[in-house]
Amino acid sequence: MPIIDGHQITISNPDKVMFPADGITKGDLVEYYQRIAERMLPHVRGRPLHMNRYPSGIGHIAIQQKRIPDSFPTWIKRATVDLHRGGTITHAVIDNAATLVYLANYNMITAHVWLSRIVAPEQPDLLIFDLDPSDDDFRLVRKTALSLKTLLEELRLVAFVKTTGSRGLHVVVPISVAPNFEDVHVFADFVAQRLTASDPDHLTTEFIKQKREGRLFIDVNRNAYGQTVVAPYSVRARPAAPIAVPIAWADVEKDSLRPDGVTMRNVWDWLQGRNDPWEQMERMRIPLPRLTESDKPNRSGRRRGVSRPERSGR
Repeated sequence: MPIIDGHQITISNPDKVMFPADGITKGDLVEYYQRIAERMLPHVRGRPLHMNRYPSGIGHIAIQQKRIPDSFPTWIKRATVDLHRGGTITHAVIDNAATLVYLANYNMITAHVWLSRIVAPEQPDLLIFDLDPSDDDFRLVRKTALSLKTLLEELRLVAFVKTTGSRGLHVVVPISVAPNFEDVHVFADFVAQRLTASDPDHLTTEFIKQKREGRLFIDVNRNAYGQTVVAPYSVRARPAAPIAVPIAWADVEKDSLRPDGVTMRNVWDWLQGRNDPWEQMERMRIPLPRLTESDKPNRSGRRRGVSRPERSGR
């Protein structure tokens, strides 16, 4: 019965197997989240939580849970947000290691968080590109991520990257709090369309899977109110228990990189000697570049340019 952040937490059934093929138990999951909390917390603190729960382990019923149960202890932070279709919903918020441990004991394998914080839920401070391949050609994912980084640098934006623990990569851009999600989505779509136009044979922004014709999907649809993204350092509910880990851009250049290569079994070896590649993210926030009339689609459907913001202060 560990005491974490001054809170006594009972770990129920720690020997329950959560990943049958790998023998990973709930006790292992709890221990992982307790150890990783120092790295993970800066990236999830203050963001509404969506829980991906497996009460009987992976391969069994999955529960996608947004609303915080009344049974949760009062010390777990809560955030009540507008549903935008009438009514409100109250989420849990991961603000300390004790909450992470409590959630792991609650059979949460994966944490998904908002792109905005509870202080301004309608105003995102992150922009995300989800690079989703149509096949197992991870070379194309890596190449696209590097091209996207270059394009964003041309717009004076600093990009960060993480593996998804699945098949692709997430390219994430920290921004000063944006006016609204619509502005962020429009800007992200502009960038995605511009990158796709440079290699239409291999890249697409086509949402309908059957129309992608084997091309890599640059997905910007998570840039919307109430949408979530897998949290950095979160475990995925897949065989081998892969982890979505922030990585350095130098890692993306390596042929050995795999999107699901870091797992609960090797994560501590992976992290040894590595600082968090995202530790400078807060210092890199700048206002979202302003789209101009010239950025609107021309007859070919392609946008052309963007006003570049000046860095001020940081």
